[in-house]
Amino acid sequence: MGVEQDLVHYANTLQGTASDFGLSYGNTYPTTALPFAMNAWSPQTGPNGEGWKYQYSAPTIRGFGQTHQCSPWVSDYAVFSLMPVTGRLVTDQNARATGFHHSRETGNPDYYTVTLDDSIKVEMTPTERGAHMRFSYPRGADGWLVLDGYIRNHSMNIDSAHRRVAGWVDNARWAPQGFRNYFVMEFDQPFAGAGVWDGGAWLRFPGGCVVQVKIASSYISPEQASLTLDRELGGFAGFDQTRSEAHRVWNELFNRVLVEGGTEEQRATFYSCLFRANLFSHQFFEYGRDGKPYYYSPYDGKIHDGYMYTDNGFWDTFRSQFPLNTILHPTMEGRYMQALLAAQQQCGWLPAWSFPSETGGMLGNHAISLLTDAWVKGIRTFSPDSALKAYLHEATNKGPWGGANGRQGWKDYYELGYVSYPASQGSTAQTLEYAYDDFCGYQLATATGRPFYAGVFGKQMYNYRNVYDSATGFMRGRGADGRWTSNFDPLDWGGPYTEGNAWHYTWSVFQDVQGLINIMGGEKKFVMKMDSVFTVPSTIKVGTYGTVIHEMKEMQLANMGQYAHGNQPIQHMIYLYDYARQPWKAQQHVRDVMERLYNAGEKGFPGDEDQGGMSSWYVLSALGIYSVTPGTDQWVIGSPVFPKVTISLDNGRRFTIEAAGNNKQNVYIRRATLNGVPYTHNFIRHQDILRGGLLRFEMSDTPAYDRGIQDSDKPFSLTK
Repeated sequence: MGVEQDLVHYANTLQGTASDFGLSYGNTYPTTALPFAMNAWSPQTGPNGEGWKYQYSAPTIRGFGQTHQCSPWVSDYAVFSLMPVTGRLVTDQNARATGFHHSRETGNPDYYTVTLDDSIKVEMTPTERGAHMRFSYPRGADGWLVLDGYIRNHSMNIDSAHRRVAGWVDNARWAPQGFRNYFVMEFDQPFAGAGVWDGGAWLRFPGGCVVQVKIASSYISPEQASLTLDRELGGFAGFDQTRSEAHRVWNELFNRVLVEGGTEEQRATFYSCLFRANLFSHQFFEYGRDGKPYYYSPYDGKIHDGYMYTDNGFWDTFRSQFPLNTILHPTMEGRYMQALLAAQQQCGWLPAWSFPSETGGMLGNHAISLLTDAWVKGIRTFSPDSALKAYLHEATNKGPWGGANGRQGWKDYYELGYVSYPASQGSTAQTLEYAYDDFCGYQLATATGRPFYAGVFGKQMYNYRNVYDSATGFMRGRGADGRWTSNFDPLDWGGPYTEGNAWHYTWSVFQDVQGLINIMGGEKKFVMKMDSVFTVPSTIKVGTYGTVIHEMKEMQLANMGQYAHGNQPIQHMIYLYDYARQPWKAQQHVRDVMERLYNAGEKGFPGDEDQGGMSSWYVLSALGIYSVTPGTDQWVIGSPVFPKVTISLDNGRRFTIEAAGNNKQNVYIRRATLNGVPYTHNFIRHQDILRGGLLRFEMSDTPAYDRGIQDSDKPFSLTK
């Protein structure tokens, strides 16, 4: 590849931070972290224990701390923070909050800095399980550092002789009894004074002092926290060395997906999204004295050997972020699959929304999507028997937590062929996602020669047909008596749909788009229906929600009809034109979404970013591909943003995507070649990417109506 370019400066960690309860432009915070690290670090503008860690509109900062937050809707856990103060000691989180301005704030993946209105300069840089901070105090008054134990219980021990503070916090909603986050802080300056307050501890330094602190933490023990501090930060003499290493890690990753051409704004958006696509899930394992991984289990509270990952809601990420991992991080993905099955052994259920233990949030049993997608793409680090046994248990029981732990309405689903409404809120969404998950179970069973499981799941994967109403042309709620739910309005949100309406969920047949085309009356009617998504008004009808929720407002602001890119259910729909012999419409719409709804600024996303889900959609789409059906080896083709992208793979090969003549007007593919051979398909296989080579498009400002229109050009569907 030659000399690496410095790409880290393109990624803005403040992307998506201008969010609040009523409207999300990402619901992110200025994350300072390494890829998939155990811990991340962020400034904190909001009160301890409340959802929004950082809001762009906030006038003050009250701390700089460790975070694992996936979303403001689930708060945070294992948090502690540090806040510098000058003049007199102020410990109360509201009273110590200090003004700041964004003109004196910078957020990049390897480095966050802000100069507060009281002239204290704060700098942070990360390691995988720790951080290095630097506080520069103004002259003329004492400098104080307030250590805050956040909420619930904590312990802090000050060792002035060794310039250390150690302790633990136990704040977590979903964690085993006895859960603790042990931390250790090592300072480069002596304490001029030290003490404790009811929320934590405080340290005093002389005015004008520049104080560096190295921090590490562990879920296992205080001794492990100290070991990690030595391993991850002991070799760095100062802050700048730690930052240099963090910069190297991110720059190496960004150069593995090297874009050429495009505008500065497009490159900033791409690398900002690539940054967010590589944060979650968090590692939950640590390295012992022997250098081997082990972990405290967030499921059974015991210590186990091996790898564990947490902090991810699969409903948000099975569609885009995990498929992206199969290209960029197959080794990690293989470890992740082992961790999924280990988690199932430890708590009795496959994870669906871990934070760090299982929350049961949202719907679907999408761990099987992750497992099957890994297997069909050659990542075979786990026992398919164990996976299928675990999934069968998941699919035929209801677990103790939330809607995505086991199956809500599973008896209806097997006896009636659908989940009935109103017995289960979100019933139609559940039916559609269960049918897709059963397809994944069928795929894994078929690929590994397990006819029993293939027989069980193969019977259910067409259940989407049972909630399609041909009279209205929508997926609908249906009672246990077989009757359609009365007073139907496709604009109504909620009821049998989760965070959406009939316009959004009618397309959730990932596994059998051709089957959906058929029951809709053929390709012409199917395309007309898809076109209508963009042409009907962006009218909001709150339905059973009873009030406007942020996803509704985001759809309206996008001004793309009923296309609600701000939430997951419809994000794949644009690519379905590829299945209906009109790929040029997919090309136009996908470029339109990327151009209009994404940017690198504080209003950078059209809705919740969701642990890399929204960002990964952009990254994949900007490459020109998308995973409509995880669990198959196909990537559906859209329209790439850049004239050239080179992906450096784990196997040492490179896959290049060129788009000759590409610009904001030339969004249509005129013709394509794969390794010099004419290529008309609307998909590319995963193995074609892994083998390396060149996918070359010639772009145009007019559609190629004769390209990608044969049966053989259509991507995978169960129905041929």
